[in-house]
Amino acid sequence: MTPEQIAALPYRPCVGVMLINAKGLVFGAQRIDSDSPAWQMPQGGIDPGENPGLAALRELEEEISVPPALVGPLAETREWLTYDVPHTLVPRIWGGKYRGQKQRWFLMRYLGHDDQIDLATEHPEFSAWRWMQADDMLAAIVPFKRDIYATVMAEFRDWLA
Repeated sequence: MTPEQIAALPYRPCVGVMLINAKGLVFGAQRIDSDSPAWQMPQGGIDPGENPGLAALRELEEEISVPPALVGPLAETREWLTYDVPHTLVPRIWGGKYRGQKQRWFLMRYLGHDDQIDLATEHPEFSAWRWMQADDMLAAIVPFKRDIYATVMAEFRDWLA
């Protein structure tokens, strides 16, 4: 695809969840489909007609086996945030239909115990997870998502360790 073709593509509607524990540490997980370090927070697409807040809760359950009863909502980003994926990835992900993602981010407090988080889901996306300082999460994210993560962390800074 040419840069012009990619620029004409829309953004994929998506949600992201910054899940924090009682100490204000951020949940981060290593992507299962990456040979190199590629840690991220839970995120995923919004189904047609789906409410973003409900999509965020669904993604937590699908990706890390955390049901809605184990989280408490704290905040959400004021605006939709966007990022572009590198041009080399566009034809390989989402069927080449999107240039990147348009995301609404939600901050939620984890109310459960660590042993209730389970990455062995029906369609596993992660191979490992840990609680980390926000700055460590920012350093661990793939470079093309770093700006959006920095914006999310700035908006939610008051709740973080």
